[in-house]
Amino acid sequence: MAVEPDRWGVIYNPKAGSRKAQKRWQTIRAYMDECKVKYDYVQSEGFGSVERLAKTLANNGYLTIVIVGGDGALNDALNGIMYSDVEDKSQIALGIIPNGIGNDFAKYWGLSSDDYKKAVDVLINRRLRKIDIGVFSYFDGEQHQTRYFLNAVYMGLGARIVRITNETRRFWGIPLISYLASLFLVAFERKLHRMHLKVNDEHIRGRIMAVGIGSAYGYGLTPSAVPYNGWLDVSIIYRPELRQLISGLWMLQQGRLLNHKTVKPYRTRCVKVLRAQNAEVSLDGRLWLDRHFPIEITIAPEAITLIIPN
Repeated sequence: MAVEPDRWGVIYNPKAGSRKAQKRWQTIRAYMDECKVKYDYVQSEGFGSVERLAKTLANNGYLTIVIVGGDGALNDALNGIMYSDVEDKSQIALGIIPNGIGNDFAKYWGLSSDDYKKAVDVLINRRLRKIDIGVFSYFDGEQHQTRYFLNAVYMGLGARIVRITNETRRFWGIPLISYLASLFLVAFERKLHRMHLKVNDEHIRGRIMAVGIGSAYGYGLTPSAVPYNGWLDVSIIYRPELRQLISGLWMLQQGRLLNHKTVKPYRTRCVKVLRAQNAEVSLDGRLWLDRHFPIEITIAPEAITLIIPN
């Protein structure tokens, strides 16, 4: 039986650490029912299930797939759609109702987890825009692997903050406290990693604290990146003095990180990571654990369709 073209496939990803998860979902559902939205919904059972569910919805003919979740759930859904059997992936419209620890991609489009009604109204209005996505490719020793991302790839400090935030939120359960705790834990570390990258035919070798490669805003490390210009923004951060680190964290929060003297920005369509010794790596907040190099990071222009505000 064919799915109605205007019926949404909704994936609810409960907010990590939240005791009010089910109550919030009931509130969102009640508003969608009030707005006479046609939808079917499934709830993710845990890490990795969003990707499987998104792939299943795409293969079953849903033309609108809505994620109630944060950046990590969006990343999983993107990969599920990209790995589906649908020939033209851009015919599927991806929608967001922010509900996670990190909602940077939603914030870029002016959506907030505090205003689920606005997010639902945006979906109903259905303004579509094709956007770029990042492509993360490597050979695992047996076959070529590809992962996709909406926001950014982090190496070094940024990925470490992601990991510590994920770990501390299980203890604190509060996003802001978890994030601040992670900043405090890494602030005085300033760990360097031996890296070798190739950007725009330039070989960059040395001891580097962090690298951000963004198709979009990228949690502040790639503040000038936009997901519709066909380019990747790259920020390479060298070791700051403690005073510079404190000012850098402030500039990060203000969206002015590229003005910091320890940051070197690039714009490119391809980054090759030949080495990143002992550096943690994350894609949209999802840690990459395969640890196979080299990695090639490219951009796929207008590869997916997003439902955006007016």
